[in-house]
Amino acid sequence: MIERRPFEKLGKSDHGWLKANFHFSFADYRNNDRVHWGALRVWNNDRIAAQSGFPPHPHRDMEIVTYVIKGAITHKDHLGNEGRTEAGQIQVMSAGKGIQHAEYNMEKDETELFQIWIIPNKEGVPARWETVQFPADGRDGKLMPLASGRGHDGAIPLYADGALYAGTLKAGESIRQKLDGKPAYLVPAKGRIEVLGADGKPVTANARDGVAVVDESEITLRASEDAEIVLVETDKLN
Repeated sequence: MIERRPFEKLGKSDHGWLKANFHFSFADYRNNDRVHWGALRVWNNDRIAAQSGFPPHPHRDMEIVTYVIKGAITHKDHLGNEGRTEAGQIQVMSAGKGIQHAEYNMEKDETELFQIWIIPNKEGVPARWETVQFPADGRDGKLMPLASGRGHDGAIPLYADGALYAGTLKAGESIRQKLDGKPAYLVPAKGRIEVLGADGKPVTANARDGVAVVDESEITLRASEDAEIVLVETDKLN
């Protein structure tokens, strides 16, 4: 099963400094059909105005991945971690037994990002934060694991039964991604793609559309125009 979830039909929130779009129920947006997808709980597409951001606030027992599409985000937490994550990079925070952090766009222009929450397979772990400067060209023509609870070499580890991949495709390029029936959710950060499953029928997704996939052994991603893709694959929840 492959289902397109158009950007214009996502949950919306506009606070002036923050324009948010919710793929799943979050904050004041409630949709009983979109609470989670496997262990994927949150996928927000946030646009944050320059010199603004989220003041200190707490989290616990969640794996939180931030993928920056444009601009940069600056993180600071009560553990003493502080860092800046640029476009095309990710930061991972294991909220674990509790963490208080702040995130700000300290840049001169708007920052756009995906904030992705994955339900952990262990609760009460020590809280942590990590960012890695992955080489951009390492994602050309393929999906590269950037964060993973599957033991992928070089990926930031997750306390979760799943993985986050990112990659870029030139127009006309295609790749295959094995899923073995597991739930997967993908969003083109840029460009337009087609997603094909076992039936061979293409599902077209534009930039910022969501695509929910389940019970497919493998999918093919084909770029109709130059595209940047983020995909999360997890186990099904019991």
